[in-house]
Amino acid sequence: MLGLKTRKQLAAQFEPMADYGFFGPDSVTWKVWAHPTSYVLGFARAVTIEHFDPNLAAAVVQSGGVKYRPNTRYGRTLRYFGMVMFAGAEQTARAADVLVKVHSKAVGHDPVTGGEYDANDGDSQLWIHVTAWHSILYCYERFGPGRLSEAEEDRFWAECREAAKLQTIDPEKVPANRAEVRAFFAEWRPRLAASEAAQDMIHFILPLAVALPPTLPGWRRALLRPSIWVMSKGVVSTYPQHLREMANLRQGPITDALVLWPNRLLHQLFARSMNARLALFGLLAPAAVEIAAPAILGIPPLSDRVWGVREAQEHFGFAVPGEAHPDVRAKQRDRVFRQGEKPSDEGLEESQRHIGSMDPYHPGVPA
Repeated sequence: MLGLKTRKQLAAQFEPMADYGFFGPDSVTWKVWAHPTSYVLGFARAVTIEHFDPNLAAAVVQSGGVKYRPNTRYGRTLRYFGMVMFAGAEQTARAADVLVKVHSKAVGHDPVTGGEYDANDGDSQLWIHVTAWHSILYCYERFGPGRLSEAEEDRFWAECREAAKLQTIDPEKVPANRAEVRAFFAEWRPRLAASEAAQDMIHFILPLAVALPPTLPGWRRALLRPSIWVMSKGVVSTYPQHLREMANLRQGPITDALVLWPNRLLHQLFARSMNARLALFGLLAPAAVEIAAPAILGIPPLSDRVWGVREAQEHFGFAVPGEAHPDVRAKQRDRVFRQGEKPSDEGLEESQRHIGSMDPYHPGVPA
């Protein structure tokens, strides 16, 4: 077909990674996260359900980034997750270190709980982390190849625990298996809140078209509309009933059933066509393509080494995230809580060189 490229031609467009990072091609992480069900369905499920944590919702709403630049916010987050799964160890450890600086500005007063929020708080990061990994696996099972074996699933959660070491999380709190995942969400359920802000953000994101680049021509948006509608309804179909009620989402079992097979068929197409898969990825998160494509295309890295996270942090000179940049974090908290000022943007500009531009009209990674 005209315009389609062979796998070899596609691979020629990308540079190999320095090494296999923290997982590699034999990991369950690569098997699940590289599947097309991750790019929209799993990711959108995660970033919407996360808002039921009132502290996270306050941080997102008060920063304003999702509303005024949803496409780059989506792309930067997807690039970072892609780095954790697929990029070289030093590159990823550096991005994780910079992210602590970025999160240091997300501090303030939570209007729902009356307390304070801090995006670097280990428990808030744990909620995001487990919700993301669970959502990616859930959508892989529902719309992709199906259930993992018990041994694969246990390995998936062990790898999730390893990835948690890149954040300010106590890795011992990460669930180790399906039973512990259920217990985790049961424990968190009383802490969740369906605030007006949370509902607003969920309803803003769920139509999914907000993730499209603002420069996309209207005719292409029109062509994509049916697929986006099917995927949007597919995301909601994965919500348990109590979260639908909290989010004020009126979707019943008939719609859930109607969108199941269209989503499966759509993602079978993406799984079978490398051209379609990379086109989808490039449309939503161009800065993430160069990270994920080498793994998806099977491009060998310069070294076949697989690192442990703590090993890499020590080797490349990065602090354990929970202990990183105490001066920056203290300065931001002082500005907000003692001086009553807005936090500074320290770390944001630096982050663009690692996790992508914040300019929706110039996506990618600045040179």
